[in-house]
Amino acid sequence: MLHAQLDPTARQALAVTAVEAKVRKDLSWQQIADAAGLSVAFVTAAVLGQHALPEESARAVTELLGLDDDAALLLRTVPMRGSIEGGIPTDPTIYRFYEMLQVYGTTLKALVHEQFGDGIISAINFRLDVQKVADPEGGERAVITLDGKYLPTKPF
Repeated sequence: MLHAQLDPTARQALAVTAVEAKVRKDLSWQQIADAAGLSVAFVTAAVLGQHALPEESARAVTELLGLDDDAALLLRTVPMRGSIEGGIPTDPTIYRFYEMLQVYGTTLKALVHEQFGDGIISAINFRLDVQKVADPEGGERAVITLDGKYLPTKPF
């Protein structure tokens, strides 16, 4: 049976414990995702408190990290989503995403609505991928793919 959280405190505390275990064991997010049998983006988000994991995946993650059965149970609960408290983010990496949406948010909205019509892009039926690629001009580039199902508005 699925259970939902009303207070994010327990998942936040578990996220801190899990990241500490990840660091102690010198594991990558990819290694944790491989154990879970799911994508690295989904598992990372789940461990950080933003998704529920299936039972088998939750057990595999907690075994790898050396966490107990209570942690596995908590990883299976539907969380209170939203990892950024109110206000403008202060972490430089997260702030850059905020900045990108400030600059390109209205452009994305205009292009999505022009191509799809009135509706939203789902963050539930969704895939996320992050790739590091060589920049032809030197250095590296981050290629981030946000792939969400389009859900049209339905008049009623």
